Amino acid sequence: MSESKKPTLMIIDGHSLAYRAFHALPVDSFQTRDGQHTNAIHGFLSMLLSLLRNEKPTHIAVAFDISRFSFRTRDYPEYKGTRAITPSEFKGQVPLLQEALKAMNITTLTKDDYEADDILATLSVRGTAEGYDVYVVSGDRDTIQLVNENVTLLYPASQGVSALTRYDPAKVREKYGIAPEQYPDIAALVGETSDNLIGISKVGEKTAVKWLDRFGSLDAILEHADEITGVVGANLREQKDNAIRNRRLNRLVTDLDLPVELDDLARGPIDEDAVRDVFGRLEFRTLLDRVIKIEAGNGNGVDATPAAAVAAPEAPAAARAPVERELLDEELATWLDRVTRAGTAISVTVDVQDGLPIGFGLATATEIATVAWQPHRADYLPLEEWLAGPSPKVMHDAKPQVKALTRAGLPMDGLAIDTLVAGWLLRPGGPDKTLADLVKRYLDETLPVVDPNQLVPDESVAGGIAVDSWYTVRLAATLVALLDAGSRSVLTDIEMPTLMTLADMELAGVAVSHDELAALSTQLGDTAAALAAGAYAQIGREVNLGSPKQLQEVLFDQLGMPRTRANKTGFTTDAGALADLQASNPHPFLDLLLKHRDATKLRQIVETLDKAIDDTGRIHTTYVQIGTATGRISSTDPNLQNIPVRTEEGRRIRAAFQAGPGSESLLTADYSQIEMRIMAHLSEDAGLIEAFNAGEDLHRFVGARVFGVAPEDVTGEMRNKVKAMSYGLAYGLSAFGLSRQLRIESREAKQLIADYFARFGAVRDYLRRVVEQAKIDGHTTTIFGRRRPFPELNSPNRVLRDNAERAALNAPIQGSAADLMKIAMNRIAADLRDQDLASRMMLQVHDELIFEVAPGEWDALRAVVTHRMETAAELLVPLDVQVGRGANWDAAAH
Repeated sequence: MSESKKPTLMIIDGHSLAYRAFHALPVDSFQTRDGQHTNAIHGFLSMLLSLLRNEKPTHIAVAFDISRFSFRTRDYPEYKGTRAITPSEFKGQVPLLQEALKAMNITTLTKDDYEADDILATLSVRGTAEGYDVYVVSGDRDTIQLVNENVTLLYPASQGVSALTRYDPAKVREKYGIAPEQYPDIAALVGETSDNLIGISKVGEKTAVKWLDRFGSLDAILEHADEITGVVGANLREQKDNAIRNRRLNRLVTDLDLPVELDDLARGPIDEDAVRDVFGRLEFRTLLDRVIKIEAGNGNGVDATPAAAVAAPEAPAAARAPVERELLDEELATWLDRVTRAGTAISVTVDVQDGLPIGFGLATATEIATVAWQPHRADYLPLEEWLAGPSPKVMHDAKPQVKALTRAGLPMDGLAIDTLVAGWLLRPGGPDKTLADLVKRYLDETLPVVDPNQLVPDESVAGGIAVDSWYTVRLAATLVALLDAGSRSVLTDIEMPTLMTLADMELAGVAVSHDELAALSTQLGDTAAALAAGAYAQIGREVNLGSPKQLQEVLFDQLGMPRTRANKTGFTTDAGALADLQASNPHPFLDLLLKHRDATKLRQIVETLDKAIDDTGRIHTTYVQIGTATGRISSTDPNLQNIPVRTEEGRRIRAAFQAGPGSESLLTADYSQIEMRIMAHLSEDAGLIEAFNAGEDLHRFVGARVFGVAPEDVTGEMRNKVKAMSYGLAYGLSAFGLSRQLRIESREAKQLIADYFARFGAVRDYLRRVVEQAKIDGHTTTIFGRRRPFPELNSPNRVLRDNAERAALNAPIQGSAADLMKIAMNRIAADLRDQDLASRMMLQVHDELIFEVAPGEWDALRAVVTHRMETAAELLVPLDVQVGRGANWDAAAH
């Protein structure tokens, strides 16, 4: 057979390479919207595609282990016994990888009682015998023994599978100083930690090579063991059984009976439909493109491009951005008119400096441009009109950019997609928070970043706001295609309007009294000092009440209290544990300590708020739209959602939030028992629906049925128990948790839950059903279509599974409540604009909205707010809204 027509057989150790890829690529950066981890699959396939392109094998197979157990573990049970438990994130990836390989028409092989290396060894020997050039791709050094003039080993670097070293006989000699067939003898003498094979004490590779050079083989070394002097010689004679055992186990089997012939491994055309299906489920858009391109390059699936050095998985070829142009004067107007008329999506990135825009990057999928903006110039009027017009716009992290435009007097309309929000809807618990994160995940490309501190720009880096816009517009198309219909509706109808509403609220801010907060801070400081002094008196000395170590010594050594749960520093002194300790073993020191903590924490809240007041006397919090997996809005810098409600100090903090100058009062509007109303709607429980429709006190109504008494005979204690249970069940609260919360016996808690479910059986059925369905679907869904993935529901780890079940119970309820609030907020904001009302929505705190009422607008504002909140959705029960009025937040409480 001529060399030019010599076939090439490539055989790959599937488990070895997939596991290396798993550790090489970050787990959290490779996960589908349903929560399936894919980093091992992605790394393996990326490496494979490079191998297909570079090596052009005519025949290929991938071998997998079935389990850790084989004839070797029967011979030596400790074989591979030190290997770590397979990470849960890796489990499940191998079957999906095998499915992808099948779609690519690549044979996968396993063999009971044998390892993948034995399959590789058998195929290697067959291939050599039948005239093939053989490439063995493996991360197991035992395969070095297979190398010869016709067999090349491609071995991954220690970093993972980012580079493959080519081992032919010369390279093995250079690396180890021996012939390939001698490598198992070295391994037998030295031992192999990864396989738990213990070698000869104090014998390293240099000593083993020296002995092999002198005697030629392991057998010969053992025959002449008496000639080897010193400690290592004595060790060899005493421990020779280790070397004999190791050599027996590391010898690869070369004559397995396999269900294929070499001809069966010939590369054929892929099953394109199957490939698109599998890669689509794995969300491998760029890898799919690479597979299709390789298929198009040659009828048998081999890319026609010249071979290059093996390096896999290589970074995808950088997508080339179009040539950037600067738009000025009439050229700007012409470009915007042409692109808008064509109906092409335009992405815009605002260059913000000191809170104001100084330029714009514009892009379509085929063009990019920059506009240097200055206020009050007619040249930029077409851009300002386009921004304010209804033409659809695409942005990434739009809210701060929208705020900058508003400050500059540039209104914006037509925001269709924020890729940051769209990415969050796909993976609400994911870590993707930057444009670079999303570009890497969904386009499999690297966003070029220009170093702003570089004095001389690197012209080879094609970055900047226009390029960012180009990546954004391409990313948007991919994200929208991945969103299901319900999630697209949430994006368009709820989240994009919410983004604009939150931007206005952040700009408006809320008036807060510095004097009120300063006085409260002083009082809390005095209170904390007095409590500390009282605590010191109880133990006869001063300690640092914020030091866990010193508290442990006081509580558990000096006072002899029962120890709490253990942690890294001894025993926990967190608030929950100390509250439990005070309940079971009350002590004056502990009481004073807990009160001191409360006063100190409140003072920190007060001081943080006080520092956030700007020169106009207002606080401008930042609402985090993508901060929770449920869809609820959170608040930061400062956090306005952690102010206590039920304490006197908490009410004084709220009293500092006041109607600003030019406003007549504040209006507060709060959904009453919104989550329980959603529970009634979703469960369709007749009893709960009856209570809400009759307008009765829900917890008194439920208490009457649970305890079997008339509603008027339900005591305050009964009502509190039922209230805690009703909300707790929606959060997956167990009988044990309920007993701890109410401080009652576990038996009583179990009976309470049993009595509740006996009278409200539809609630029990719903809670069971939502988890069972989530296990099937892999996610929960709100009333409005918002999805939350729960891959851990099928985890073999019980703790992860139980936590996921509890979260899945509440996700549709809490997520629907979040959606309801956002819908109400957006409709209220639209009404305020349409009716030209000067009143402003300032705060959103959980289920409550706070408004600044302009003079003479109370009746109109109250009508808008109550109508929009009560009609945000059509449920089986009414949405009840409580409204309050006052000069400050506390006075307006209802």
